[in-house]
Amino acid sequence: MEIERTRIDISNCAKTYADGTRGLQPTDLVVEPGEVLALLGPSGCGKTTLLRLIAGLESPDAGSRIRFGHNDVTQVPIEQRNVGMVFQHYALFPQMSVQANIGYGLKIRGTPDAERQRIVGELVDLVRLNGLEKKRPNELSGGQRQRVALARAVAAKPRVLLLDEPLTALDAKLKESLRDELADLLRRLHITAVHVTHDQQEALAIADRLAVMRGGRIVQVGDGESLYRTPAHPFVASFLGRVNRLTTSGAGSLHLGGITLPSPADHATVLVRPEDVDVGPLESGWGHARVVRRNFLGDRVQLTLAVDGQGTLLADTGRDHAAREGDMVGIRIAPAHLMPLMEDETHA
Repeated sequence: MEIERTRIDISNCAKTYADGTRGLQPTDLVVEPGEVLALLGPSGCGKTTLLRLIAGLESPDAGSRIRFGHNDVTQVPIEQRNVGMVFQHYALFPQMSVQANIGYGLKIRGTPDAERQRIVGELVDLVRLNGLEKKRPNELSGGQRQRVALARAVAAKPRVLLLDEPLTALDAKLKESLRDELADLLRRLHITAVHVTHDQQEALAIADRLAVMRGGRIVQVGDGESLYRTPAHPFVASFLGRVNRLTTSGAGSLHLGGITLPSPADHATVLVRPEDVDVGPLESGWGHARVVRRNFLGDRVQLTLAVDGQGTLLADTGRDHAAREGDMVGIRIAPAHLMPLMEDETHA
């Protein structure tokens, strides 16, 4: 099934509600044709507002521009934008079969029966629902219902697919398995998709790129690995995983439990991930720290360390690490793992 790959261009797009609340600050964003882009951030950050503006469910402020390919859709109503949507609870029709749910949008558009059956058959194959065509939603698993909702959303060959936290209502274990399944389905569809979520792992697993949002603004856009390893903003660093903040001398050195490490010059604060803090025996070339807390987390042990001159520091170690509360341990950090924090970002 061929689906058009559409580029989305968002320029100076903002939303102010009637009571004066600014739901979205002026925003620029490009979603490449066939790309899956995640809008990621905490509740109230503006990600759902931006999704609704792309869909046509909200009207943007004057001066905003939204383009699908060469078409300006800023003032085009939702029913004429040709977008597909998948919501949290999938909103399937409980009285309809799988094939009737998938073909519903085609039916109301007046698609001839033979053409509708052909498209539904292709989608049943694509999302691997063969043998379940006559089942109703209450006879399906959570993953199967998700696949029906996705197939229904793309049946009419939308230019853009919008997903509004489609995994939020699921328990943790089911969410993990469906996350990978959804990622695979989106790749096979080759459709331009915008996926709203507050779940960092979900965004990293599904999206080609992430737009991290805070306070109605996009803070940083990039692929997941780049944002995790080289965040340009402290909020991005802390939202995508956990970070420790370390104080430097400001002259290219960092004092860590009795040793001095080179650090990015001219930065008073640097960041380091807990998995990048090495914990070992007390020996030459290692700083020293005291274990304040030990948390066994199954796949790893998380240690809270008291470090002279730095306060406390989180370190992730192997699941069989022997350190216990009260022990003195050696610590070190490879300078390459220190991430600079710009001065004007320390209070952001």
